[in-house]
Amino acid sequence: MGYGYGSCMAHEITTGTVTANGVNFSYLECGTGPLALCLHGFPDSAHSWRHLLPALADAGFHAVAPFMRGYAPSSTAPDGMYQTGALSADANALHDALGGDSNAVIIGHDWGAPATYGAAGSAPDKWKRVVGMSVPPGPAMGLAFVTNPEQLKRSWYMYFFNVGLSNMVVPANDLAFIDMLWRDWSPGYAGEADAENCKASLRNPENLQAALGYYRATLGNGPRSETYDAIQAAGGGELTQPTLYLHGANDGCIGRDVGESVAALAPWASLQIVEGAGHFMQLEKPAEVNKLIIDWVTAI
Repeated sequence: MGYGYGSCMAHEITTGTVTANGVNFSYLECGTGPLALCLHGFPDSAHSWRHLLPALADAGFHAVAPFMRGYAPSSTAPDGMYQTGALSADANALHDALGGDSNAVIIGHDWGAPATYGAAGSAPDKWKRVVGMSVPPGPAMGLAFVTNPEQLKRSWYMYFFNVGLSNMVVPANDLAFIDMLWRDWSPGYAGEADAENCKASLRNPENLQAALGYYRATLGNGPRSETYDAIQAAGGGELTQPTLYLHGANDGCIGRDVGESVAALAPWASLQIVEGAGHFMQLEKPAEVNKLIIDWVTAI
């Protein structure tokens, strides 16, 4: 059954479910061929990939965008783990559950980006090519927290999510906080429908707590495991796969300067600044971003 986006491309987006790494995942999918796994971030949902999925299918891929652990209609994590190593383990388990092989590619945006780096670094034989978006690979993000006061200011919300007040503020007024982040992070983009897609995944308090758990496992006292720590560490260095990094020039969440630092701090990755786009570049500049990604993942 089609999902109703009415793409003019030859492939329609459908839905599916699969269990991987103990989580029941719901996903959007399109096409047949080698797996192209697309991982979303916050405050977002699998619908963010609605332009890219048919383009990947047209390029000969089985394109799949799961709702990440904790985001309805996927289940919350039975182990209560939301650190990025858990997200990476999910990606590697989804690779196997969805019939991926050594020709699979992985694409991640926002939280999906470090999840992608960890998956590719910890299981390099599973992923042929890598694309990260809006959260840089290597040490750039960590260094920005220490040396870049402007980025620290942009990242205020990450610290806010680690205090109890956030449990009341974020869900207030039908999650108006999420609408605010979309406006701030992609200036000039009319993202109300996309914010609503995210809110639909997080209106249940259990799901919202899961999404906030990503931040609490990173900067707070959220639960972690040595196994996931090791997977996470594997994504913190140089990846062996050809890696493309895309960053929106007008990103209000992570500054352009942080994105551009990839050239010096992770020179093994190919950096591309997308002009005229903010944080959610795959929705703001879909034709341009689709081409950059398709050209990368289909290169020999």
